Amino acid sequence: MTDKLQIQNAEISFNDNGTPISNMFDDIYFSNSDGLEECFYVFVQQNQLPQRFAELAPPMTKTSLSIGETGFGTGLNLMAAWAEFNRCVTNPEAKLQFTSFEKYPLNKQDLAKALNHWPEVGELAKQLIEAYPSDVTSDIKIALQNGQVEVNILLGDVNDRIAEINVNELSVDAWFLDGFAPSKNPDMWTDSLFEHMARLSTTSATLATFTAAGFVRRGLQSAGFDMRKCKGFGTKREMLIGQRQG
Repeated sequence: MTDKLQIQNAEISFNDNGTPISNMFDDIYFSNSDGLEECFYVFVQQNQLPQRFAELAPPMTKTSLSIGETGFGTGLNLMAAWAEFNRCVTNPEAKLQFTSFEKYPLNKQDLAKALNHWPEVGELAKQLIEAYPSDVTSDIKIALQNGQVEVNILLGDVNDRIAEINVNELSVDAWFLDGFAPSKNPDMWTDSLFEHMARLSTTSATLATFTAAGFVRRGLQSAGFDMRKCKGFGTKREMLIGQRQG
């Protein structure tokens, strides 16, 4: 449960590139070079979502895919996944379920300013912004695209909120592990979080994260994920991807 007195909006500024920066954590929300392409490469592509979205149709029995995300931020990861869902899905009954955690949600004005930077997903961003509450006082639950896309944003500390979730309430197929950098915000990269991610994962769940930090890799391995490094986005040398064991 969330208490509106405990909810604090993010305090952000925008640099000369139009990239939002967290004043609290002194870190950018996405790449200065191409944030949308970064989201696609790191989270959509490395979780094999194009292929998995395309399979949400007969003769396959699975018609929905559940994504779990550890930091909603500007919603740009949602935009990248949603756009790819629309590009790949042929089954009108297919659904995308997107569950994210956010301790410091953007207010509606800042969310709109951040997403207006990306005309490629302008129509999707418009739907999200129209449905986003003007005053964020509790968890956000939004049905988009005539209910085909379900968005649930759980507010508060991710370590507390994920511990409250029952396995019957959420079963995640793909994780976007996307807090601010571990050096900036270590509370979003804890062993407890990794263990709850594993608890709420399907047997074949995948994960991807921009970081290649050794303690993150070891923590996820201990929680039950097979982990490996792959090429990072742009000039970044490495990032981590993984899959649930067994």
